[in-house]
Amino acid sequence: MLIQNHIVDLPTPTGTMRTYVHRPNTAGAFPAILFYSEIFQQTAPIARAARFLAGHGYAVLVPEVFHELNPIGTVLGYDDAGKDKGNADKGAKPVESYDADNRAMIDYLGQQDWFNGHLGAMGFCIGGHLAFRAALQPEVKGTACFYATDLHTNTIPNQPGQHTLERIGDITGEMLMIWGKQDPHIPPQGRAQVYQKLTDAKLSFTWHELNGQHAFMRDEGDRFDPQLSSLGYQLAFDLFSRTLR
Repeated sequence: MLIQNHIVDLPTPTGTMRTYVHRPNTAGAFPAILFYSEIFQQTAPIARAARFLAGHGYAVLVPEVFHELNPIGTVLGYDDAGKDKGNADKGAKPVESYDADNRAMIDYLGQQDWFNGHLGAMGFCIGGHLAFRAALQPEVKGTACFYATDLHTNTIPNQPGQHTLERIGDITGEMLMIWGKQDPHIPPQGRAQVYQKLTDAKLSFTWHELNGQHAFMRDEGDRFDPQLSSLGYQLAFDLFSRTLR
């Protein structure tokens, strides 16, 4: 399926949020996926992943997750400087601000004739956490979280009662949780904590721990695992075909 790409700048309570839209280049209405990047925003690997999803019949929106903290269009490098800036941004943005970002994208989608009303979310790294956060929105029916960082910590600032796992009872859709067993950012005890919260909340979810490192889905760098990446996409497409089609 051929795709098209364009940019939309959405107003939010904390400023303009540039959002990259990748969708099928054909007539019709399609399910949409809110796709959340790593701390580096829409890098080339994230753009390729979004276009890959779009080519399977989805409208994919990639927001600049730290739009309040950077000039529009900022892409951080996969280097120490980019990592330091991205981690600083992660620690500076309250988790509640992402709720307003999600609402801005959902409201935008509701105005588009190419959106059929079926909505999912997906993300890598902090984007996995932000996809989990998006699942708090009642419109989100299926969510794929890849090695979601900081669900088990308080690294991302939040007000009392607003930590993402504290809001888990608001989730109504199905969750897909995928982890790398060799990922030092989410150790076994952290994964166990998330698993227990999902179980206690009686959510509909599947859980996969793969023999991969952090960022094994990123098709750049020495941690990329093509075989695991293929499996990850297969699991995500299975989720979305069941919940969004």
